[in-house]
Amino acid sequence: MNCSYCTSSNAIKKGKRNNKQRFYCKECNKSFQLNYSYQAYKVETNNFIRSLLKESCGVRSIGRILSISTKTVLSRMLNISKQIRVPYFNTFGCKFEVDELFIKIANGKSQNWLTYAIEQQTKQVIGFIIGSRNTETLKQVIDKVLLLKPKRIYTDKLNIYLSIIPKEIHKRFQYCTNRIERMNLNLRTHIKRLSRKTICYSKKLEYLEAHLKVYFWG
Repeated sequence: MNCSYCTSSNAIKKGKRNNKQRFYCKECNKSFQLNYSYQAYKVETNNFIRSLLKESCGVRSIGRILSISTKTVLSRMLNISKQIRVPYFNTFGCKFEVDELFIKIANGKSQNWLTYAIEQQTKQVIGFIIGSRNTETLKQVIDKVLLLKPKRIYTDKLNIYLSIIPKEIHKRFQYCTNRIERMNLNLRTHIKRLSRKTICYSKKLEYLEAHLKVYFWG
């Protein structure tokens, strides 16, 4: 019998539960059964969740489509995001665009912004952060870009950037952030919790960060 987790052939029978035969793997020390009645235990469930998160499906929508609970969807989303590693970008002398996107978390009492940077040609996301639109928050993203020795950094006309980006490489003028502005529209279209004038929003910051990691790098 092959293990469902590590695919090794060292699985043995280990009693029954709810009249269903269970097996135990000597290699990874995990128990499993061949057929599960609950859809969340299927191997392809995580791939379905990852794909649906990128296609404007909310947590409840995913739960209805896959016939699993919303709590399971949220926990799987967190687990998937923890396994994602930020791609290593090592090309120097590129051009980058930085922008902020207003988002709603919980009851909306505090102002929250998604600040992120992309490489202009490949549109690869270098990094992002969620928080207030202040110097401390924006500087965390800008510092990641400065490590890549950029040729140009394009931003909007927010005055905070003047104090954290060297003026020799900082450019801000009309149409200089067209690519990242277009990506803002994609984000609001593909991630339901970012859409304007909707009842969908994030109740916790960790869920929104996990969703963005899946969308950007998953």
